[in-house]
Amino acid sequence: MTRLVEVPTQFDDRSFDQFASAFAEAAKDGERLLFDAHAAEWASPYGLVGLLAAGQAARGTGGGGGGGAGGSAERPLLTAPTHADVLTYWTRAGFFREAAELFEIHGKVPRVKAAEESDVLLPVTPVRAAEDVHAVVSNIQRRASAILASELGLDPKATMGFAMALSEACQNIVEHAGTGGWVAVQAYHWRRKLAKRVVVIAVADAGVGFRHSLEPTQSKRFGTRWGDAAALEAALIQGVSRFRDPGRGQGLAGIRRYLARWDGKIAIRSGTARIAIVPKWDDDVPLKDGLPAFPGAQVLIIIPEQGSTKP
Repeated sequence: MTRLVEVPTQFDDRSFDQFASAFAEAAKDGERLLFDAHAAEWASPYGLVGLLAAGQAARGTGGGGGGGAGGSAERPLLTAPTHADVLTYWTRAGFFREAAELFEIHGKVPRVKAAEESDVLLPVTPVRAAEDVHAVVSNIQRRASAILASELGLDPKATMGFAMALSEACQNIVEHAGTGGWVAVQAYHWRRKLAKRVVVIAVADAGVGFRHSLEPTQSKRFGTRWGDAAALEAALIQGVSRFRDPGRGQGLAGIRRYLARWDGKIAIRSGTARIAIVPKWDDDVPLKDGLPAFPGAQVLIIIPEQGSTKP
């Protein structure tokens, strides 16, 4: 028997909990899953990498990712979007190149190369080891520098911080996931309250998540409070890491400092909780607990255009 998981029509961080709920419900019986994206009209980088993480989890050990909810070695099914422009964008964003390894795809996928020069700064790219992180960062540095300076009005020196933030977000997969994940970076117009150009970094995996990763060193300290929310708080607010080595980079605390300087946002979802550093231009909630369970960790970083309009 196949269980249906509907992909939201507008698939981004706002609709992700709806998707996670459908996924958790469908995956609990261990049946083969069908992800239905035929009605999708738009997906953010966060939606695309999140969908790949769900495919990774649904395959369990068969998809190269532990922490799976479905546990079936049989590939889940994916119905591709029917809107031609959506299909083209997902292809240019590199989604289908990665999805082909995880899903049995139904629907016609256009033969379009992943974007090399466009608003897709970095197509959906796998991250499995530290070498991948270095490749991702060097890959994007030239293009990101131009976009951050010309479109967002950031000081060229800010591009170094951007590379650090990207590197640390990807490194998080390598250190905490216990499996591979994906990163995507894009510049586009943020239609919500902000109404500015933004650069968005989205990172997702279906690994063990923050709570499991930090449990050996942190659970006693938190006592009965220990859980997904406490683990995210420890990692983002208190700067706790699995690793004691100070040479391992600046971690999430470094990303936070960088984003504070440029009025940016970071949100991390792991397990049943989500934490965010919310800038004044956004109306997100700083901490949510009791969310639909979803494996691994999903990170969203947003850096807005500087100074052209008042939020």
